[in-house]
Amino acid sequence: MPVDKDTVRRIARLARLAVDDDQLEPLAGELNAILAWVEQLGEVDVSGVEPLTSVVKQRLTMREDVVSDGFYPDDLMKNAPLSEDHFFVVPKVVE
Repeated sequence: MPVDKDTVRRIARLARLAVDDDQLEPLAGELNAILAWVEQLGEVDVSGVEPLTSVVKQRLTMREDVVSDGFYPDDLMKNAPLSEDHFFVVPKVVE
């Protein structure tokens, strides 16, 4: 799908960018070059390639998932303007 000046103008308006009319043609050429490069990536055979999240081989350390109260709920509530049973009390905002 080739990008023309009207498409660049529309993209600029959606992105809230101020683009002069004399910049529309060069931007259209740059966007067309980027889209052509992306189409080339679609031609690459990636079957058998594992998904990659990092270029460094690493393993995340796992720990047991334990539910706790943080072990110091009284200390956490010291700075709360209002609290009740270790919960923050806030004004009602929805009626």
